[in-house]
Amino acid sequence: YPQLRIPPANCKAKQPCNKKTPSYHNKQDCTSKMISILPATGSAKVKSVLSGDTVVLLGRAAAGGTAPEVTFTFERVTAPRMASKANNNVDDPEAFPSREWLRNLCVGKTVYFETRKQGATAGDRVYGLLFMPDPSDKTKKWNLSVESVRRGFCIPKVLGGGDADTDAADDSAGYESALQVAYNEAVSNKAGVHSNKPLVRKLMNAGDEFEAMTLVEKSKRICTGGTVKCVIEYVFDGSRFRCLVTDPELESQGLIYGSFTLILAGVSCPRVGNPRLNPPTPSEPFAEAARDFVELRLLQRELEVTLHGCDKSGVCLVGTVHHPRGNITAEILKNGLGRISDWTVRMMSPGDVPPLRIAENAAKRANLGVFESYQPPVLTGASEFMGTVIEVTSGDTLMILPNGETYDSESKLKKISLASLRAPRAGNERSGKPDEPYSAECKERLRAMTVGKSVKVNVNYEREIPMGNQTEKRQFGTISTKQKADIGEVLISEGLATTQRHRDDDEKSARYDELVAAESVAAAAKKGVHSSSEYKKKTINDLTDPKKAKTYAGTLQRAGNTKAIVDYVFNGSRFKLFIPSENCYVAFALSNIRCPQPSPSAGSASRGNAKAAEPFGDASKCHSRLNVLQRQVEVVCTGVTQGGVMTGDLYVGQGAQRRDYCIELVASGLATVDQRKIDYGEAPKVLIDSQTAAQENKLGIWSVTQVKKDEPVAAKVFDKADTKVAEIQISEIRSGNHFFFRVNGDESAKVIDDSMKIFTDTNGTSGAPCEVKVGKVVAALFNDGASKSWYRAKIIEKTDKGKVRVLFIDHGNEAVVSPVSHLRPLDMSLGTDQIPAVAKEAKLVFSKVRPIEEEDGIDAARMFQGMAWGKDLKARLHGEAEGQVLVTLYENDTDSPSINEVLVSEGLARIGKRYEVYDVVNRMGNSDSLGKLAKDLETAQNSARKSRKGMWVYGEIPEEDED
Repeated sequence: YPQLRIPPANCKAKQPCNKKTPSYHNKQDCTSKMISILPATGSAKVKSVLSGDTVVLLGRAAAGGTAPEVTFTFERVTAPRMASKANNNVDDPEAFPSREWLRNLCVGKTVYFETRKQGATAGDRVYGLLFMPDPSDKTKKWNLSVESVRRGFCIPKVLGGGDADTDAADDSAGYESALQVAYNEAVSNKAGVHSNKPLVRKLMNAGDEFEAMTLVEKSKRICTGGTVKCVIEYVFDGSRFRCLVTDPELESQGLIYGSFTLILAGVSCPRVGNPRLNPPTPSEPFAEAARDFVELRLLQRELEVTLHGCDKSGVCLVGTVHHPRGNITAEILKNGLGRISDWTVRMMSPGDVPPLRIAENAAKRANLGVFESYQPPVLTGASEFMGTVIEVTSGDTLMILPNGETYDSESKLKKISLASLRAPRAGNERSGKPDEPYSAECKERLRAMTVGKSVKVNVNYEREIPMGNQTEKRQFGTISTKQKADIGEVLISEGLATTQRHRDDDEKSARYDELVAAESVAAAAKKGVHSSSEYKKKTINDLTDPKKAKTYAGTLQRAGNTKAIVDYVFNGSRFKLFIPSENCYVAFALSNIRCPQPSPSAGSASRGNAKAAEPFGDASKCHSRLNVLQRQVEVVCTGVTQGGVMTGDLYVGQGAQRRDYCIELVASGLATVDQRKIDYGEAPKVLIDSQTAAQENKLGIWSVTQVKKDEPVAAKVFDKADTKVAEIQISEIRSGNHFFFRVNGDESAKVIDDSMKIFTDTNGTSGAPCEVKVGKVVAALFNDGASKSWYRAKIIEKTDKGKVRVLFIDHGNEAVVSPVSHLRPLDMSLGTDQIPAVAKEAKLVFSKVRPIEEEDGIDAARMFQGMAWGKDLKARLHGEAEGQVLVTLYENDTDSPSINEVLVSEGLARIGKRYEVYDVVNRMGNSDSLGKLAKDLETAQNSARKSRKGMWVYGEIPEEDED
């Protein structure tokens, strides 16, 4: 029948014309005059049945248009009223059977109509007669109005005969007669509304009269095949329906005639707008098409529905509709009228999901419907590559070196995260954020499966990942090894990770459904993150702290060969290890060798405390990252440094592949043998031979010019001076080898002491305004415990609290004072240009001690104080270096052991490096006294090392720890 016409813009009709309005305007003059919608006779398809006497007829849609609809009511009969809010959700007697008889008979089928009343006199519908072929004789037609009355589902509006002339449109006197005959037959048979107990249905709504989950549970337990029979009463949009339970198996449970909203599992369709809102909400693209597609196939059909569960509200049910002619969900996706819904797919059986993926991918390739502008993800690199896993940075992210690439910088590595997988996040100690449960276990499992192994990477998509104030483009993919088809699936199946909850339009892993299935199995078994028991984090002892390391060193040394895992690589020969048998972390350095310094990290560079990189430092570090990082190794601890670094040997590989890593580094030219060990005869011969071979072949660091450690370098400028012996007295001690002294008998000392006493008597002890400038010499007030006096002082620093730090240049001590009360200008006659500073800053030549903050440093300072403070000492003054006098001190005469030697022999000081000693000796003019002192100190140091005194108590000191 003809489509409904839309009025032009100049139409002045009071009522708009649309497909819900059965009348339309005159096409020529667009007046308010109503004309016929339907012809006198014709055929149409029944879209739905509203009640026992009313149906919705569906016409043919024009090209690109929407099929018109007309509400059609039987002429001169009435059916019981269906349940609605207006009558408290209770049917009139026999209303539901009346509607169901007509629904089962004609929904989705073609019927023939005769119109009797329409247009202005009919309101919003058409009245007439509907006919279908007689089931018993296809050559005859059934009058549905008469047949409905015969079964007691409708009654004539006029009983006991009628006046055929009362309605001009009714030209069939036989129709009224047939109604009366049918009515009398129904009454006599007590059929339908005439029965003694007609059905009165009470409609129940999910969430009000019954719990939605109760229906899910009962359907799985009671209904045949786990499916419940339902009638699709209304279609909100392509994936949301209103359903009515009609399954007789649930009648005993009181759930029959339950009404609920069903969300179609596996698909999400565009939402239909609501014109009743203010302002009206428009429909999303393809929403109307999706609804029409579903209405045509499901509306008012009684179908089997498998219920999977509820949504978050607990009111709407999620389920799969089983249509006898196919999978409605797959058909929606295939036509591009919806997208796969991740959260509802998770409720489905894993075997039901692949057809949906295939259908959606087909729509994407054809750019149908909602995928009309779809473009496959654009990757910045290859979509598939092979490589070796270098490092596992977290439970779902790896650093991979592609095959064919040389690992000479970090830029050669690709950071890949496992697609559609979420691993528990590691915490942050600085911010106080704890680790999520199973984060360590997930990372360790991933490490065990991948590190050092060849893997295949299939990149699925890329994302911009926030990294502070910037973003990082990262690739997400599926990683497989020879033993495991999907590393992510293994982690999920063991309960160490979960699948990522994607938005419906997000790209996902190509094996997303397998990941979801693995998660379902792990959740059912309550593995890992799905466990209901309380998670207990494993506590690991951190022995990288120097005090703890020294205490525990003996245990590790006695343990001999110990299995460990390299957790971090600082440089080619220094690592952080995890020792499972001892459940601890330790800092570990290879003994006997030294690797060049690599480029500083971004963090140390930003803090300004980074050391400059040395040639082949990065190559050495990359070699260690490639060969030992996060691998299981074997270590033998032989000592521990003052900084708490364990020292020893490290072995890589197993069985015939087991090798000494020190030899490997030295033979590759990526490390050198410690020259001190060579000099002392402690370096293994195999290391020396390996280094000799590398030198001859000019490998690694031997391919460039080397700075020889046994020759002086022009780094420091020394003031040459004839070695002289003076009698001195210590005025200030800064550390075990740093002090200030005054020469006994110095006339300048007596002059300045007397002058400052006069200055104090003249000016009193009150401060006076003066220029506060770093480097300026002023008078500063000092209280020696007996009285306050003024002394010459140099301002060396301004503090952040308005005070200044001064150095008393005639004594060597420092103090922080207030400029207002403790400073005043100094007389010009007392300036340093007139009277030089009396106290000389000095250092014990060739001697190095620990900082005063460390235990050995305090012991050295105390021993030095006990031997030197308050005594007249003999000092051999060798010269100055960087403003400090290089001194050899003696308690008695210069033939007795020096204080320098005593400190070294007690292990509280040590001799400098060999090239530093040669540097000083040569700069000072090859003094015989310096040469003899160097030999004496070396002998004393060897004795202290063998006796394990002072700083040597834990063994050798590696070069990284010397400074």
